[in-house]
Amino acid sequence: MEQEIGARPVHPAIVIIATLVVVMLGFQVVGPMIGFFIALPLYSGSVMEMAESLKDPMHDPQMKNTLYLMQGFGTLFGLILVPIYVLAKFHRSATALFKGPVYIQPVVLVVGIVMIFMLVNSVFIEWNQNITLPEGIEKWARGTEEQLAELTKYLTKFDSNGQVALALVVIAILPAIGEELVFRGIIQREFFRGTNNIHVAIWVSAAIFSAIHIQFYGFVPRMLLGALFGYLYYWSGNLWMPILAHFINNGFTVIAMYLYQRGSVTMDIEKAEAAPWSAVLTSAVITVALLYLFKKFYEKRRPADFTDNTNSDNATLIQ
Repeated sequence: MEQEIGARPVHPAIVIIATLVVVMLGFQVVGPMIGFFIALPLYSGSVMEMAESLKDPMHDPQMKNTLYLMQGFGTLFGLILVPIYVLAKFHRSATALFKGPVYIQPVVLVVGIVMIFMLVNSVFIEWNQNITLPEGIEKWARGTEEQLAELTKYLTKFDSNGQVALALVVIAILPAIGEELVFRGIIQREFFRGTNNIHVAIWVSAAIFSAIHIQFYGFVPRMLLGALFGYLYYWSGNLWMPILAHFINNGFTVIAMYLYQRGSVTMDIEKAEAAPWSAVLTSAVITVALLYLFKKFYEKRRPADFTDNTNSDNATLIQ
């Protein structure tokens, strides 16, 4: 790890717990509060009227941009600025996570992996949506899921090209950077430092990544995505790879929703329907093959110790 010489080692559990606590505080409280006051000049009413509209934002057309700004600043503050501060407090450098080389070949592979894996993951999306829980738990889980689905539908019903651009920043760019910094750059690495088992580190981090979204009926497919991002990071040693993968996944969803609303495409990406099994099986084989090529690409160029892939001193390259 990039801990400073002479600095007292900090137990991984302390780093993980401290990270989750301050990140959630920044993401849920401090960041949205900053976004709220920044959005205030865009609202025609008073502070109290805007605060009242937050209780039922979907019935106030002015609140959409406010929610975008609150979510955006929540991510910027809670998932990017606060984690960078946490890393500094524990004698770690955020820039060291991005020092590995970036080549054009694995960038192309990542694009293909994410796009093709969507077909594979459609099976898990449909299965997870239809799972049955004990009555009390299911009532709570379905209620929470429906509220989040309504809010998501409201935020992704775009009124202009400007809102699409804003949505790409808030839903795709900022979360890709912030969530990968937290869950792969900090939590996965700390689990690895504590267990010395990369597979445990990747899958436990992916489970926490999925659970933090509080969407049980999307837990499994989101965990699989988190594990995919985790292996891309581990094999490449550069956080830009999972960030790119995360951005493609979220960005494609935003663009697909927009095109469907305009009538440019007939596929509704929000429907939890599995792709045909022939397509799923073919996509699974192609995904595995592309992952193999991705892994081998980095092994050939950096076959040395893979226990800490962020120690590379190479500058970022596009070749």
